[in-house]
Amino acid sequence: MTPSQHNPEERPVGALLAPDIMVLLQESPELIAADTEELHPADLADVAEAIPVGLIPQFLAALPTDRAASVLEYLDEDLRVEVLEAMSPEQAAALVSAMNPDERADVLEELDEERADEIVDEMPAETRRETQQLRRYDPDSAGGIMTTEVVKVRSTTTVEDALVQVRVIARSDKREAMHAIYTTDAEGRLEGVLSLRELLAAPEGSLLADIAWTEVQSVSPYADREEVARLISNYDLVVVPVVSESGHVIGAITVDDVIDAIQEEQTEDVQKLGGMEALDEPYNTIGFWAMIRKRAVWLSALFIGEMFTATALGIYQKEIDRATVLAIFLPLIVSSGGNSGSQGTSLIIRALALREISLRDWWRVAGREVMTGLVLGVLLAVIGFGRIELWQAMAHNGWSVLGMSVGHDYSCVSTGAEQLARCGVVNPHLVALTVALSLIGVVTFGTVAGALMPFAMRRLGFDPASASAPFIATFVDVAGLIIYFNVALHLLLR
Repeated sequence: MTPSQHNPEERPVGALLAPDIMVLLQESPELIAADTEELHPADLADVAEAIPVGLIPQFLAALPTDRAASVLEYLDEDLRVEVLEAMSPEQAAALVSAMNPDERADVLEELDEERADEIVDEMPAETRRETQQLRRYDPDSAGGIMTTEVVKVRSTTTVEDALVQVRVIARSDKREAMHAIYTTDAEGRLEGVLSLRELLAAPEGSLLADIAWTEVQSVSPYADREEVARLISNYDLVVVPVVSESGHVIGAITVDDVIDAIQEEQTEDVQKLGGMEALDEPYNTIGFWAMIRKRAVWLSALFIGEMFTATALGIYQKEIDRATVLAIFLPLIVSSGGNSGSQGTSLIIRALALREISLRDWWRVAGREVMTGLVLGVLLAVIGFGRIELWQAMAHNGWSVLGMSVGHDYSCVSTGAEQLARCGVVNPHLVALTVALSLIGVVTFGTVAGALMPFAMRRLGFDPASASAPFIATFVDVAGLIIYFNVALHLLLR
């Protein structure tokens, strides 16, 4: 990725310092570390993004390893991949090894499998073992976002000895999850938890077992990241331990990692609700043809679905010819059904995501949405009926209403189907009643179908967000036409 692909206005520090850094790289690269030691790594990442890509490895090499690793974490994902691929495996391994374990696993996930393996092979033995363990987990699971840098102390340890151990850990590189101290038994299984503040405030001579909380909320490494987010939200946690099946603490997930996971999950759900496949990359970095592929699949599927709408209109063509006024209200009927279905889908998808309801609650949701659909349908029916009656009153007073011939010649109403077809005029009150009853049926059907579709998707093993608003609208469009013309057949065109 070239610097021109980034907006300089979004990184004023980088744009300001980049020329000076480039001069130092040519003349005195050994001065860069001292000259930039007061800058935040994010600002240094902005500097890196403002200089030519070929100079970035040299720029990172001029910084202390830990500092360079922090800068690498803040780089744009595509640029980071490009930089790591340009480095030698040894240089890349040195930087990636200095990252926090969870960030390290994420960075390697972005790389080509072969390149990632080359970098891992150059890591120190302990770091390599830790990294390989994290890479085994799905990136969207608790194991995929956890860090292995946790503070574990035997529950039989005294407060004084525990403080000594915590100080040693805090002074080392492994200090990401210092928010909590986990107490374990002799075999390393989780027994309790206490905060650093509680440890500092504990009476001298106390054992950790006497002051630690034994009711510990934990997750499996295979738990979905949404489950982790719910747990942290429900219990107001800053960090949650990840525990193996044997009860051993293997890592922890901090709230900042959960925030990142929630943002990614919400982005994915919003994109699916828009009727497309999740992009999995920022909008301004995803390739053009990759975005076309992700959008075209669902768009084509929705287009094919809408073809059934044309089929339904063809089936009822005779009815439209007999009473052309029916066609005027088609957008009203179709949009009302689609809108009600989209509302129901959005509400249930969110409720399922927050675990406010489960699959077992489908029948209660169905019953509630039937009543909701009926009430909403009646509300729209009253508005529609009143509007058509108002049009008719205006027409009788000489106003032209959408070019409609509705009821000007009442002799056509009572002379049978042949005369009706010849005149093209129908009883306006029956038109209003037809639209009103159709709205009740269509809105009720759309509401119930929209609410139950996420349940069906979840039962089939798909993400409920796949039951997107456009998908529901397409489905309800066809059903709405069938309901509308059948009501017209029995009420208006008998």
